[in-house]
Amino acid sequence: MRSSGPVREVPTRFRSARDSRGRFYCPWVPVAEQVKTSADILRWQRERSRSELPPTPEANALPVVHDGLRSLGDADGAVWVGHATAFLRLGGFNVLTDPVFSDRVSPVQWAGPRRIQPPGLRIADLPRLDAVLITHDHYDHLDRTSVRALARGSQADATWFAPLGHGEWLRRQGVRRVVELDWWETSGIPGPGGRRLLVTCTPAQHWTRRDPFSSNRRLWGGFAVRARGPAGSRAAFFAGDSGYFEGFREIGRVLGPFDLSLIPVGAYEPRWFMRFAHMNPEEAVETYRDLGGVGLMLPIHWGTFRLTDEDPLEPPVRLEAAWARADLPPASLVVLHHGGGCVLPGQIDQEA
Repeated sequence: MRSSGPVREVPTRFRSARDSRGRFYCPWVPVAEQVKTSADILRWQRERSRSELPPTPEANALPVVHDGLRSLGDADGAVWVGHATAFLRLGGFNVLTDPVFSDRVSPVQWAGPRRIQPPGLRIADLPRLDAVLITHDHYDHLDRTSVRALARGSQADATWFAPLGHGEWLRRQGVRRVVELDWWETSGIPGPGGRRLLVTCTPAQHWTRRDPFSSNRRLWGGFAVRARGPAGSRAAFFAGDSGYFEGFREIGRVLGPFDLSLIPVGAYEPRWFMRFAHMNPEEAVETYRDLGGVGLMLPIHWGTFRLTDEDPLEPPVRLEAAWARADLPPASLVVLHHGGGCVLPGQIDQEA
């Protein structure tokens, strides 16, 4: 099943766009603010060399609990594997987000950012998957080794959803069922008993590049996922990786409300360099409110790899403080250990 657009109209500026060379860009942001030059990168490296950065945590600085699946049981909910990888169960459907199980997020496994924490689940631990969501092609969200292990193993029948331009790469890794989506496009897979999983690709403020010659040739995005059946519906939002932007209000208006929102909270310093593509914890709270301010929030994209300049253990501390200042319900913020799980509360009403 595939639809050409959303149920409700969205502003043109939150639709995907390409330049004269066929590269995607965010039409709501001046082009100059979207492109980081070699001079910007050199400035960042100079600043790092002159600053005393917080130390990288020792291995296993955070607990890895490995009990998320057991605590979830047969209920709807989520298990945080680490970074942007999470296992979701919605209405009986099993979904995996941005699968990264390798030790490093890099083109090679002998160099590049290395895990601070091991994955909270192994690929072999995963229940049978119905869907896998890929938000973009950066190495900390799209890992060749993990993709191949899933595609060529017992999970080979899962349907993979990705923004435009990722299909050819995924098929080369052995993925059999790929659905590419533009922003606001929806596709679905059926389940037993009249159930259906609907997956909508959503806008994000980010970029793509797998190698020096592929900048923004693939689209990036998030996903709204809704499981519908005779007993009602469940919905989750997976932001993937994004800077803060006003489009989250439109996502909430068009596709919400959500029982669960997975929102990135790390990789934000220095702000002058990271602001466009990565939100900080305070902006993550605003994102949750823009999405409708209901359901659980599960912070992701922190405490797993050292990618930027902030203390990798700082994001949940700042997040909890910003959550309290916003006077949001404490029980709605679920900060998990790697491998930990949460069960969704009663369903949020949603029109048919």
